[in-house]
Amino acid sequence: MFNSWMKILVVDDSAIMRKIVIRFLKTLGLRNVVEAKDGIEALAIIRRGEIELILSDWNMPGMYGIDLLRAVRAEHKTSAIPFIMISAEAQNHQLAEAVAAGVTYYIIKPFTLEVLQRGLARACLKKNSGER
Repeated sequence: MFNSWMKILVVDDSAIMRKIVIRFLKTLGLRNVVEAKDGIEALAIIRRGEIELILSDWNMPGMYGIDLLRAVRAEHKTSAIPFIMISAEAQNHQLAEAVAAGVTYYIIKPFTLEVLQRGLARACLKKNSGER
């Protein structure tokens, strides 16, 4: 279902949360994962190229995940990268803000492997169709 060598960026200020997400990704057979501790570091990695999927937290120091999403969507060369927001932020206005900014899928913490798998499947479908 997934390309096991798709280059995925996991962005979260919590090292523990990054490890959990990476472990889930590896369980799903996805091995080409890089990580960033905040949106500023993530944006530098994204601008270097080759990132095919972004999984990002919302609340991070330096640059919020929503601001990272907007920056990714604003640049032509990165605008089509599927972007999954993984956040404890579950308020309707935040979800609406993420949708308006072009989020591909939104996952609320805590989450299960199955929820992440659904998000990845949706992101891959959208990527293959050329949609955001």
